[in-house]
Amino acid sequence: MDLLNQIYQNLLATSWLEFLAVILGIASVWFARKESIWVYPTGIVNVLIYVYLCFYAKLYADAGINAFYFVMSVYGWYNWARKIDAGKHHVPITRLSKKGWIIQITLLVVFFGIIFYVLRTFTDSDVPFADAFTTAIFIVGMWQMARKKVENWIFWIVGDFLVIPLFIYKGLAFTSVQYIVFLVLAVMGYIEWNKKFKTATA
Repeated sequence: MDLLNQIYQNLLATSWLEFLAVILGIASVWFARKESIWVYPTGIVNVLIYVYLCFYAKLYADAGINAFYFVMSVYGWYNWARKIDAGKHHVPITRLSKKGWIIQITLLVVFFGIIFYVLRTFTDSDVPFADAFTTAIFIVGMWQMARKKVENWIFWIVGDFLVIPLFIYKGLAFTSVQYIVFLVLAVMGYIEWNKKFKTATA
């Protein structure tokens, strides 16, 4: 009951900036699910707002990852829009190989170690482990989305599930609601992209 009351009070205190960021974030994930290029312009505005919001909430790793999202969104926008042959075909949806999985898990561990060390050593973060771990997951997920890998949704699903209670704890309840929606859309995105991959390879 105390948790529900905290969520309710935080929702009442939601700023218009956080509300705008949530709407744009949901729109961006919806466009990603549909493999629409609009995932990037809506996502870029969303992440720039969250750089500010997360820094203010002392979620420094999340502020940093949103800055990373901005860079990856610019790259992803270019990669999704470019033509790969004379027939004007766009980059297709593909899957990670076994080697690709090993590389991504290794990167996840490395990113986590670096971010955790930075948070513990140089910031006043009170949730360094959770902030570092979810940030590392999202970094890998964002990179895989830019490359149009089906597995990007797996990283988003895990990260979204773990970050929901973190944002509630930090008083960003409306953002936690956004991540509940993200979680549902990520599951739908995985199913949809997997179908498209199977159809294309068939």
